[in-house]
Amino acid sequence: MNEISRRDEVSLSGAALRGAPWKAAAVGGGVVTAASFGMGLLTGGGDLVWALGLGISLFALIAAIGAVSKPNEGDRVTRQARVWSLKHPWKFALVPAGITAVLDYPVQLVLDGEGVFGSGVQALWHGALVYLIAGILTLTMQGRARSSQ
Repeated sequence: MNEISRRDEVSLSGAALRGAPWKAAAVGGGVVTAASFGMGLLTGGGDLVWALGLGISLFALIAAIGAVSKPNEGDRVTRQARVWSLKHPWKFALVPAGITAVLDYPVQLVLDGEGVFGSGVQALWHGALVYLIAGILTLTMQGRARSSQ
């Protein structure tokens, strides 16, 4: 059998994210946060918590999709992890979703004032959306895994 443990799956996903475009992800998330909050202020309904949640989600998505978009780049381990991620998009998408939930929780807790449980629900909801989007986008790029072997 070629079964791997959940821990190994998380390690492979993390290895695939090594070398992700983190700077582009941070800039993209920051720009979207600023634009969203700025447009909200101009229209009279600026919501900083919502804008930050959107920016965090976009940050994780850019990093995830940027990491698996070029499976032939990086060292041997990174390339193999990226090919594995492209073959297992739903397992790979768990890590970007977790990143989103972990980064979003303190924003929800401190700035939104929903309490520990409400903030956790909001952060998990944002993580679930990133999971769905990252999984679908990675699924559409599976052809890259076949062409890289």
